[in-house]
Amino acid sequence: MPDQQLEHARTLIKMGQPEQDEWALSRLEEGLPARRPVIVPLALWQAHRDDQGLAPWLASDTELTPELAEELAHAPLVAIDFPAFTDGRGYSLARLLRERHGYEGEVRAIGDVLVDQLFYMTRCGFDALALREDQHLDDALRALGAFSVSYQPAVDQAEALFERRLRENGGA
Repeated sequence: MPDQQLEHARTLIKMGQPEQDEWALSRLEEGLPARRPVIVPLALWQAHRDDQGLAPWLASDTELTPELAEELAHAPLVAIDFPAFTDGRGYSLARLLRERHGYEGEVRAIGDVLVDQLFYMTRCGFDALALREDQHLDDALRALGAFSVSYQPAVDQAEALFERRLRENGGA
């Protein structure tokens, strides 16, 4: 497969910091690219997961079964696709990977990833964010710090605000 079919050099934020992305992204359902490392569709990764330098991306409608989660535990990263910014199923996939299945590797948001979503993505377990081409890095970094307190529990903070305050005040 020609490397022209690969997506390269999206702005990547990893663990809250800009980073040079070494991974290319292939959206083709068949044919492994020669370039490594590369993120490929889940079915292609499953067929070649012993190959070094491959990682899967999950479509937003992927059913995350315990068996699939077990397979993904061995992936160097799992990318979750947002086909449209209005499709929120990727948030659930990330949270299930982290909380229910204990995935500890990189969980990356790809696709239609907008600045407005970043804070919420990190709360759901994403630690790498590949921004859509028209999104600006400075805006994205500001958006990650937009809220100083979160009321609800999430992947990044297991306790609700009232629980943290009760604990800090000795239960009173």
